[in-house]
Amino acid sequence: MTAEDAIYAAEGYHDEDLHEADIVEWYEARPVTVPTAVATGAVIGAFALGVLTAVGALALMGRLED
Repeated sequence: MTAEDAIYAAEGYHDEDLHEADIVEWYEARPVTVPTAVATGAVIGAFALGVLTAVGALALMGRLED
């Protein structure tokens, strides 16, 4: 008995299991698609959030003048 046979015996494999191949099918993942309206809304929302953050930071530092 070789070391490989001992490993297979310890793991519960039988000789007939070693000769049977498992069929594995690999599928390529679909690319992520985002509708144009959603992408546009996300860009506009991010820009607006950046503007509000900048204005808020300037107001807290007292740099905005009336």
